[in-house]
Amino acid sequence: MGRTRVVERRGATRLPLIIRVDYAAVDEVFTDFTENINEGGMFIQTTKKHTPGTPVRMEFTLPGASVPVRVTGKVVWTREDAPGADGPPGIGVQFDMLAKETKDQINEIVRSLRAR
Repeated sequence: MGRTRVVERRGATRLPLIIRVDYAAVDEVFTDFTENINEGGMFIQTTKKHTPGTPVRMEFTLPGASVPVRVTGKVVWTREDAPGADGPPGIGVQFDMLAKETKDQINEIVRSLRAR
């Protein structure tokens, strides 16, 4: 049995960051935790089933920030809770256009995590 090759399509590496994220997909609201983040998107660890292409509205507070970030995006991939899955189940979410301030905040956190 052959191994599946994963092609990396992200423009920037996601770095580990666990924060609470409240998000709405279709007509339901969920609270889960991120596993990683970059200026392009985040991985939300969840056992809820979401189909790629599903639009989501998210709210989360970045470390050191006093105001929550509110952003929209879409599910671009899922990781099922199945034997052989590389990591916990969840969804990869790609952000829609981020405000410059939000993008700068995320980049600052990513730089500080890389420096560790």
